[in-house]
Amino acid sequence: MLREDLRNIAIIAHVDHGKTTLVDEMLKQGGSFRENQVVAERVMDSGDLERERGITILAKNTATYYNGVKINIVDTPGHADFGGEVERVLKMVNGVLLLVDSFEGPMPQTRFVLQKALELNHRVIIVVNKMDRPDARLNEVGDEVLELLLELDATDEQLDSPIIYCSGREGTATMDPNRKGTDLKPLFDTILDYIPAPEGDPDGPLQMLVSSIDYNDYVGRIAVGRIERGTIKTGQEVSLCDYHVEDLCTNGRVTAIYQYDGLKRVAVEEAKAGDIVAFSGLENVNIGNTVCAPYEFEPIPFVKISEPTVEMTFSVNNGPFAGREGKYVTSRHLRDRLMAELRKDVSLGVHETESPETFRVLGRGEMHLSILIETMRREGYEFMVGAPKVLYKTIDGHMCEPIERLLVDVPAESVGSVIEKLGSRKSEMVHMTPQGERMRIEFKIPARGLFGYRGEFLTDTRGEGILNTVFDGYEPYKGDIEKRSVGSLIAFETGDAVTYGLYNAQERGTLFIGAGTPVYMGMVVGSSPKNEDLVVNVCKKKHASNVRASGSDDALRLIPPKNMSLEEMLEFLGDDELLEVTPESLRIRKRILDHQLRMKANKK
Repeated sequence: MLREDLRNIAIIAHVDHGKTTLVDEMLKQGGSFRENQVVAERVMDSGDLERERGITILAKNTATYYNGVKINIVDTPGHADFGGEVERVLKMVNGVLLLVDSFEGPMPQTRFVLQKALELNHRVIIVVNKMDRPDARLNEVGDEVLELLLELDATDEQLDSPIIYCSGREGTATMDPNRKGTDLKPLFDTILDYIPAPEGDPDGPLQMLVSSIDYNDYVGRIAVGRIERGTIKTGQEVSLCDYHVEDLCTNGRVTAIYQYDGLKRVAVEEAKAGDIVAFSGLENVNIGNTVCAPYEFEPIPFVKISEPTVEMTFSVNNGPFAGREGKYVTSRHLRDRLMAELRKDVSLGVHETESPETFRVLGRGEMHLSILIETMRREGYEFMVGAPKVLYKTIDGHMCEPIERLLVDVPAESVGSVIEKLGSRKSEMVHMTPQGERMRIEFKIPARGLFGYRGEFLTDTRGEGILNTVFDGYEPYKGDIEKRSVGSLIAFETGDAVTYGLYNAQERGTLFIGAGTPVYMGMVVGSSPKNEDLVVNVCKKKHASNVRASGSDDALRLIPPKNMSLEEMLEFLGDDELLEVTPESLRIRKRILDHQLRMKANKK
């Protein structure tokens, strides 16, 4: 049976192509907000980090109404590191809006998510957004999207996808690139005409795939998914099973059911096949489980989540300043928090090690793990992380490593230095196309070749380059890559950094700290241009003598320290270094703090 009163769609877009802004307008014009309601911009980005970085990490669900039809809109993450989210979400919908920027065109992450949607045979509506940009290339971008669909082996039906030109900011849509629209009516009409209504038998035995998990302190775990068949009611007894886990068969009772209306979850008594719902009551439910009628075990095949490619160690902070700034500092706190994250994020892996204070955390990329670190830090956790490492795999007896597809968009004068640097990192150029005064170049590069490259790339392109990556697969090991080309400046003793000490140290390299910063022996206070570590005494005061007073430090001019973000610090980390993360500070330190012991260990 078709549910003509319902459409389920997902939005696919690259980071910053205006996806969340367009959804805001769809909600406003669909009447999901009251006339007088004050609406935050980018309502779909609910986490602080998401709003700050302009990226969507977790897939969000929302719904709006048009001509009596409910349209469930699922927002997908635009970054490949969160691909685990993307694959699950696409199982809930019947079609996708492919959103591309009117100037930049399709980007690597768009390709990644689109490929997953095409594999599921979803219909595609192409939305060229930001049509009001002065540098918009409307027709060329439309052609580029069709070329991408051809490359990804789209079916004839998918190649005939309608193209709509939108301005998310102004809330307009049109089918004709030469005429400006007045509202989003053409977009809504196309969704109703082109995206198929969900199918399902509301009278059959219940069957629903859990696509994502939310957690609430009051009701516990909340399972989100689309009902494939049957009807779910509050208080109903249900069974759980799993396509990949044969012996998982447990029973439970549904305590509350919610549907989406605008941005709110509204409690309902029952929901039928085709509806996207959230429900609570099953404490051990997990992503990929099938919820079915009692003792009628029929698991739904589930997209296997892509495997992690990067690992880091998370450990309890044991530095001299441990426990000063954090609220949660023990190994039990750290373990509980990582396990809680594991319950929500299926792309993550957490393994215990021989030491009870250290955990191996596996993720889909540096970005995936850095978001976790930043989130924990804001919650009041204090811990240390090691440098990111890639996960190797043995395929047919050969050691293979993860390969990324890298797309760079650079000014023409920077092309030489970018190609040279990437060549030394074992990359392979796939193709190169000029775009006005810029060049777009595509490479295949080992994931470890990208560690620490973003900073260099921005320097080489004078901040004008754009760099995007997406996981491509595993290939045989490409050989050794030279580690970072700079050394560290290491604090000689514990104390507060003073101007006199910093003035002498700044001649040796770039400093990361200013006067008055507390430091400890073995802490990294800067980078040295030579490829070796130097110990500097930033706490050294100018001693008073009979000849001179100690107060003439004011004349010393200090170069402002380099302030590094969390990502930059992770890129800088050497194998023998750790990053100390607290709610107030980020400090890089040596694993072995004592200079003598460290020198002995390095000689071995």
